Amino acid sequence: MVNLEWYRTFKTIYKTGTLTSAAEALFISQPGVSVHLSSLESYVGYKLFERTGRKMIPTERGKILYNAIIEGLKTLEDAEKNFHRSTEKHTPTISIGICFETFQITLEQYISSLPFNVIIRFGDYREMLENLDKGILDLIICPQKENSTTISYEAFSSETIILVGGSEVDDSEFQRLVKQKKYIEAEQYLKSPKWYGTTGAMENLFRFWQLNFGNFPDFRPNYIVPNLNSIVRCLSGSNGLAVIPDFFCQKEIESGAVKVIWEGHKKLTNTLYFATRKKTSYEKELDLIKDLFKKEML
Repeated sequence: MVNLEWYRTFKTIYKTGTLTSAAEALFISQPGVSVHLSSLESYVGYKLFERTGRKMIPTERGKILYNAIIEGLKTLEDAEKNFHRSTEKHTPTISIGICFETFQITLEQYISSLPFNVIIRFGDYREMLENLDKGILDLIICPQKENSTTISYEAFSSETIILVGGSEVDDSEFQRLVKQKKYIEAEQYLKSPKWYGTTGAMENLFRFWQLNFGNFPDFRPNYIVPNLNSIVRCLSGSNGLAVIPDFFCQKEIESGAVKVIWEGHKKLTNTLYFATRKKTSYEKELDLIKDLFKKEML
């Protein structure tokens, strides 16, 4: 059975010319618009638009369908306004791109209290940036700023990449070596303990090692776990080492379950940015989300 919302979405795409503009006009996500259009095209049995870049150009079949439904759809919408007295407004849907660990520590606890719909997406930073520009995402958290005419960046926090260990680690010999600036010996010492890493994400370790020892580590972690939060839980009250952002283990450091082994003789710091499209209809909702991140990360 055909869904009336498919026709409403079709009409809006026809009038606005892009999926992104249609999503903004309907207060739904851009993937939602794509689903409506795909469903309608499957139902009627032919393509309704040609996709040229970001523009949606109606096909001849699409033009015929538009002319066939526009008057009837307007009549139904007018009837809805006259007889449906609900004061409920459309609920916006905000799509956020973020790494899994940051979501768990910051936004997860607030999700149920947000006065709008939220879609959380995890993925590669470059992929998320591309999806932000396409209108699939509304906000991403990113570790660097790009030159863009369509995307706005706002620095809001920073993180320092540090070497940490469980509370049972005896690091007295290592501390003696770095105090004497014997970094070659210190590097050799670090190869002895057990190491933790994450699946497919060793960038922090490589960058820290390169900055402080002038080369890349010639060993692999002994234990590969799903994410940074898993590393912190495994290290707590135990042995082992890892290189991670300080933000992810602040509570454990304060409690003594994890300790800072070394910040490096050269500190490795990342600035974190909010990235949003310069033209957005969701400024109020995005400001609320930004405030929650700042509250947790500052």
